[in-house]
Amino acid sequence: MNNLTRLSKIVFARHAEFMLLAVAIVWGTSYGVAKGALVFYPVLGFLAVRFLLTFLLLLPSLKAQRLRDLLPGIPLGLVLLTIFLCETFGVAITTASNAAFLISLCVVFTPLVEWWLFRVRPPSSSLIAAGISLAGALLLTQAADIEMNLGDCLMIAAAICRAFMVCLTKRFTQHSDVSALALTAVQTGVVGLGCLVAFALSPGLMPAMPTEPSFWFATIYLVLFGTLFAFFAQNYAVKRTTPTRASLLMGSEPLFGALFAGLWLSEQLSATAWLGGIMIVAASVWASWPRNEKTIHLEVKRNSLAEP
Repeated sequence: MNNLTRLSKIVFARHAEFMLLAVAIVWGTSYGVAKGALVFYPVLGFLAVRFLLTFLLLLPSLKAQRLRDLLPGIPLGLVLLTIFLCETFGVAITTASNAAFLISLCVVFTPLVEWWLFRVRPPSSSLIAAGISLAGALLLTQAADIEMNLGDCLMIAAAICRAFMVCLTKRFTQHSDVSALALTAVQTGVVGLGCLVAFALSPGLMPAMPTEPSFWFATIYLVLFGTLFAFFAQNYAVKRTTPTRASLLMGSEPLFGALFAGLWLSEQLSATAWLGGIMIVAASVWASWPRNEKTIHLEVKRNSLAEP
């Protein structure tokens, strides 16, 4: 590998990791925005509207793609559908603090799933950063005493699925030329169709679409930023970095959610919560810190070993 090629890989990796931090910011704000939209429409209906609108916007990106290159989007879309169903119904059953802490377990599960799936042990620094991020999430949400119920189990299932989502995205895209937009289109189509079918089969009549402007403002924000940008950025970035680093960077999501709650919803953060937030940021910064030549060489070797 010549110096120019190595430099280009480093530049693209840095760019990709900044995109993942942006995803964490957007997803951190999405909980409060979605909560406002759910006042006007049921969960499954809202998810169907959100993802089918995204699919329609991305439909033109499928024209120039070969069918076989789009097939990975189907299993990835099914995993994404499982994540959203577990998260949405889990939050409805458990407390917000429990949900925020338990979904952060994905930063711990991802190195383990990556190890199992790629048969390559993640670097010790990533495992340490995952532990710091997990401890920070615990302090941030103040969920020291978790009483397990069905909602907690659903959130743990969502965290495990998130870990598999990141690793499978890496597995399916590292040797594929399919565009990130096209892959996102297939994923959102699968999620939207799945939610629509589940909504149609649920008991009772399907309510009419809401007309309140606040519902549509929230929906448009989540379509453009929480779905269109976020999943495009994730698909683009995971191909250029490791699943563990991607998970750590997106693991800062609870901090940005807490900041949004404090600034927008006037919720107060305790000193303990701020400490937890700083720990999450520190772990994310450490995960994305520029590496020396030796570390770069080892990571290139890890990625080559992970290739089938």
